[in-house]
Amino acid sequence: VDSLEKQAIALANEFVGLLKPQLKQALAEGGPANAIGVCADIAPGIADSLSDQSGWTVKRVSLKSRDASRAVPDNWEQTVLLEFDRRRAAGENPADIRLGEVVGGQYRYMQAQVVEPVCLVCHGQDLAQEVTQTLQEYYPDDWATGYSLGDLRGAISLSKNL
Repeated sequence: VDSLEKQAIALANEFVGLLKPQLKQALAEGGPANAIGVCADIAPGIADSLSDQSGWTVKRVSLKSRDASRAVPDNWEQTVLLEFDRRRAAGENPADIRLGEVVGGQYRYMQAQVVEPVCLVCHGQDLAQEVTQTLQEYYPDDWATGYSLGDLRGAISLSKNL
């Protein structure tokens, strides 16, 4: 289980390490609307590519999903996300919130995603009209706004058949 957890942590960190620079570049080059396109197209591609290369299933999940086709948690993920919220409310550093365990013949791992300043442009409380319009185009069923700095946005969820 220790080696599986190390693999999961490495994959989750690789996902973040590949996505965050592309988001920042998209924001710098074309503003929030451009960054929304990156999140809509590039992030799922990164998750799929990491899944194909590693033999793990890699995805992002949230209690307030933006992409209903990909980000809605299953029962285990929902329970873990609620536990992550409880742990954060109890004072645990969100950057350290993670859980790995064997569930139904799979090793399952989740690592919290914390709202950082760059996230607030598209996930915050007072969004620019351009952002709201672009979000409606890409995500008509968007629930992923209203966050504050340090909130838990969701988690990176990984699973591997044993």
